[in-house]
Amino acid sequence: MRPFGYLRVASVDEAVRAAAGQPGAQFLAGGTNLVDLMKLGVEAPRTLIDIGRLPLDRVEERPDGGLRIGALVRNADLAAVPAVRDRYPALSQALLAGASGQLRNTATTGGNLLQRTRCGYFQDVSKPCNKREPGTGCPAREGAHRDLAVLGHSAHCVATQPSDMAVALAALDATVCLHGPEGERTVPATEFHRLPGDSPERDTEIRLGELLTAVELPPARPGARSRYRKARDRASFAFALASVAAVLTVRDGTVEHAALAFGGLAHRPWRARAAEAVLRGAPATEETFARAADAELAAAAPLRDNGFKVPLARALAVGVLTDLTGRAGRAAHG
Repeated sequence: MRPFGYLRVASVDEAVRAAAGQPGAQFLAGGTNLVDLMKLGVEAPRTLIDIGRLPLDRVEERPDGGLRIGALVRNADLAAVPAVRDRYPALSQALLAGASGQLRNTATTGGNLLQRTRCGYFQDVSKPCNKREPGTGCPAREGAHRDLAVLGHSAHCVATQPSDMAVALAALDATVCLHGPEGERTVPATEFHRLPGDSPERDTEIRLGELLTAVELPPARPGARSRYRKARDRASFAFALASVAAVLTVRDGTVEHAALAFGGLAHRPWRARAAEAVLRGAPATEETFARAADAELAAAAPLRDNGFKVPLARALAVGVLTDLTGRAGRAAHG
């Protein structure tokens, strides 16, 4: 690990000023991903700006009935908030599906969204990687890519975004709040993470010097149910091979509202707009759910060893949507 400076700040404005005035600075909160990457030599910040004592650790009710989640709220705490469990169960389920209990006690909302890919080539500084060092190539395309992207990838990168929480936030139409040198702005959670294109080194839409301060959830839709489901290689502490977050409202056997997002398939949580278009106004049947999943996954372009992700994601989507109609798993809340 390379030497670095350390600065503890007492306000959001101080944090932003410090980041703007110190090239190569990075914000530090829980550090569960950043510190690991520093040990591997992937990240080498000149200065760590410790934001751990900022007043961003609360979950607050918004006047419109939604929630504002501070960037420093711990994952374990957020999963246990009654308003989250009751009104946004997919979010609570996604948080509990991520990492170990010890990590959830340390990891923060902002850090979870900003965690970087677990692609082995990205984490191994002895290998080329366009995300880590633009222009060096993407050996994963012809190498080890079983866990990597089947949607939205490019010739420059096939990495996946590993956050479970981000998938649920995409389906829930959350908004990410940022504070930077030019003031405050918001970005829809569905647009916060980027597809790789020809700039895979840019994971998100965060601008230089901006601090992620909160995530806002809109009011829960009356009658809507939500769920998150994840397929992985082992029962705990494993990143998703594929995952699904769904929000569904059914009236008189017909889908009134549907929001669907896939994880583990792309460089960002994949909001399934084509599937949603098939679902809206259609009968809430397994046949409809299968047609919707097929419509979305028709765009998949799997590589040599990860084609299994397409039927896996299809099965997850159909299963979750079927459960949410109440035909299966009726006893499960949400």
